[in-house]
Amino acid sequence: MSTVNTSMAEETAAPRANTLRSFNFSGRFWISLVLVVFVVALGLAGYIYPTTAGEKVGSLYDAPGAGLLLGTDNFGHDVLAVLMAGTRTSLIIGLVAGTVATTIGVGIGLLAGYVGGWFEELLMGVTNVVLAIPSIVVLILISMSLPESTIWSLAIVIGITSWPWTARAVRAQASSVATREHIDVARLSGARLAGILLKDVLPYILSYAVMAFVLQVAGAILAEAALSMLGLGPSGANSLGTQLHWALAFQAVASGAWWAFLPPTIILTLVSFGFLLLQASLDEVFNPRLRRGKRKQMKQAAARRVEEARLLAEQAVSEPATAPPEPSDRARAGEKA
Repeated sequence: MSTVNTSMAEETAAPRANTLRSFNFSGRFWISLVLVVFVVALGLAGYIYPTTAGEKVGSLYDAPGAGLLLGTDNFGHDVLAVLMAGTRTSLIIGLVAGTVATTIGVGIGLLAGYVGGWFEELLMGVTNVVLAIPSIVVLILISMSLPESTIWSLAIVIGITSWPWTARAVRAQASSVATREHIDVARLSGARLAGILLKDVLPYILSYAVMAFVLQVAGAILAEAALSMLGLGPSGANSLGTQLHWALAFQAVASGAWWAFLPPTIILTLVSFGFLLLQASLDEVFNPRLRRGKRKQMKQAAARRVEEARLLAEQAVSEPATAPPEPSDRARAGEKA
């Protein structure tokens, strides 16, 4: 019996000892984390790089070498220094725009899903109208109407045009949470609307809000790159899209200066791929049904239960059998008859 109790105690104590393992971080999570950390480190490395992005160190499209790992661009600037500054700018725009879009989308989705009725139909109607308009057209029109396009204004413009799909998804989640019993208890206790949304509804959809934020950051970086390639990027600042814009304008592709356009293209690919992979891996972490290795864990638990049953059966067989009960008086009388 002690063996069975020991195995059961180990099974009970295992989750406490392996708290980090209980999140079940997959290989995709670590790969995406390495990619994101690499891109962030590249952007921060510009602060310690000896050459600044605006310093002229050569002529038009000097090939890599002579202390320049990636050569020079059309202005004679160090491509690596410009790449670091552009990565940092693109990440700042992505984070700010992602925060704005996620905040608006989660707020509208929570209100629509919880309140319901005509208010939900009104908010979702506005959301559907915004979804029907191509976001790139709105971005171009708003960017052209701005007197000066800065990093912050461009990030806010991208954020206020990319929230609708987040609002629709959050509304579906909030509608499901609003029908639960703890929401009724909060209403009966006299809690206010803001308190119910923040304390009783938002925690249940917080995991989805985090994944939506990751996707919004990746989408904002790509949107900024598209605008910058059209010449509508932030003025007076380097970004990955601006670097591609000048490379195309000065025909770096035709002249064979691959170091002018290939590095920002690779970084943009790593950014989008890393954030998308991170979102998919976070979905596995937050959703137990999608976790890899769940079937294997269930098989291992079933095997442990079978082993415990076998040990109990062996122990029951090894114990001496008890003496049979003595026959009653009626049974003795029947035997005599």
